[in-house]
Amino acid sequence: MNIVREQREQNTSLVKVTVGEQDYGEAVEKSLRDYKRKANIPGFRPGMVPMGLVKKMYGKGVLAEQSYRLASNAVFEYLRKEKIDYLGDVIPSDEQGGFDFENGTEFEFVFEIGEAPKIDLALSDKDKLTYYKIKVDKKMRDDYRANFLRRFGRLVDAEEVTSDEALNVTLDNGDMRVEDAYVGLISMSEEERKPFIGKRTGYKTTVDVNELYKTPSQRAAVLHVKESELEGIKPEFTLEITKIRRFAEPELNEEFFKMAFPAGDVKSAAEFDAYVDDRISKELGRESDYLFTLQLRDYLLKKADLPMPEAFLKRWLYTINEGKFTMEEIERDFAQFLKMFTWNYLQKHFIAEDKLAVAKEEAEAEAKALAQSQFAQYGMPSAPDDMLAGYAKQILENKEQAQKIYEKLYETKVVEDLKSKIKVTEKAVSADDFAKLAKEL
Repeated sequence: MNIVREQREQNTSLVKVTVGEQDYGEAVEKSLRDYKRKANIPGFRPGMVPMGLVKKMYGKGVLAEQSYRLASNAVFEYLRKEKIDYLGDVIPSDEQGGFDFENGTEFEFVFEIGEAPKIDLALSDKDKLTYYKIKVDKKMRDDYRANFLRRFGRLVDAEEVTSDEALNVTLDNGDMRVEDAYVGLISMSEEERKPFIGKRTGYKTTVDVNELYKTPSQRAAVLHVKESELEGIKPEFTLEITKIRRFAEPELNEEFFKMAFPAGDVKSAAEFDAYVDDRISKELGRESDYLFTLQLRDYLLKKADLPMPEAFLKRWLYTINEGKFTMEEIERDFAQFLKMFTWNYLQKHFIAEDKLAVAKEEAEAEAKALAQSQFAQYGMPSAPDDMLAGYAKQILENKEQAQKIYEKLYETKVVEDLKSKIKVTEKAVSADDFAKLAKEL
C-alpha cells in the first residue's frame, strides 16, 4: 500500500492511496467464502455453490467494496498518525479516476480533506466588549403581571367594549342565522378592533365573515357547517352584539396562590411581586446573554481571521447531503453556514484548551428548566419537582433534544470562559434601544 498527500488549494489536500492484491487479497477471499456459504442459487445446495460461479457473480463487487474500505481506513489511520486535523469529513475527490475491477489488481483511490486552520488567539483586557442590560420599566411589570393573571381570571359581563373583550354575537345574512357566535377581540390587531370600540349590546353592523374569521376552519366552526359548504354561503352578515365580557383579574387570596403556585413558593402579594420581578429579570437576562454571545462570536471571528477551506466545505456539504441541495443553494446560504461552522470550531478549541465540561447534573437542571417553561405555557408556572424531574428524564433520553441541551450548555461555558479573559463593560439601555442593537446583529 502506498499513501501520498498532495497540497492543493488553500488548506485543502488530496490523499492518494494505492492498494494492491497483497493488501486486499485476504479480505476479498474471506468475503467470497462468506458469499459461498450463504448463497441461495437454484440448482445448488446451500454452501455447495462452486467458487468459480461465486467469483463470477460477486467478484467485482466484493473487490470494489473491500479495496475501497481498506483505502478509506488507511486514510483515517494516516491522518491520525500524522496528527493532521481536518474539517468536516474525508470525501472522494473529483479527481478520482476510473477502476477496472475486471482485469486490474492495483487501484488508486483519491480522497480530499479540508485542513483545520491553526488557532492562535491571545485574549486580554485589551479586548473590549459591552454587555447590554435592559432596563426594567413599569410597563414590563404591568404587562407580565396582566398576562400571568389572565390565565387565572374569569369572564365578567361588561356594558361597553373598551379594548380586548370577548363578544357574543348573532350573525344573520337572511339565509342563515347563527346565535351566540364568538368574536375574540384579543386576537385582533388594533385596527381590526377599532369598529367595535365604544359599542354596547344591541349594536348592529355589517361584516364580511371571511375577514372576521380568517381561516376556513374558523368560519365553518362558527357557522356550524362543513368547510366544503362554505363556498355557497353569502359572506356578508348582519352582526348584533348580544353580550360583552371581559377578563377580570383574580383576587390575590389564598385560593389564587394555591391554584397558581401549587408548590407553595408564593403565598402573598409581596411574594407575587417579587416573583414577577424575578421572572422578568431572568427573561431579560437571557436576551442580554444572547446578544452578548452574538457580539462575542462576531468579534472573535474577525480577530481570529481563520483561513477556512471554503471551496472544500461547499463540496463537502454537497456530498454529505447526497444531492438534496444544489451547489447554487449551498452557495446562497454558505456565508451564514461558514459563520456558524467557524464559531463551532472556535468553541471546540476553547473547550479543549480550557478543559471545559458539562456535568450530568447541569444537563438535568437545564432539561428541568425546559420542562418548567413548557408547563408555564399551559398555565402551570410552578410544577411539582418530581413531575419536572420525570419530564426532564424523557427530554434527555431523546438524543436530538439531549444534543441541543449539551450544545447550548457548552456554548454558555465557552462564553463565560471568554468573558473572564476580556474586558466587559455593562451598560443599561431601554428595551427599544436594545431591540435596535439586536436587529443590527
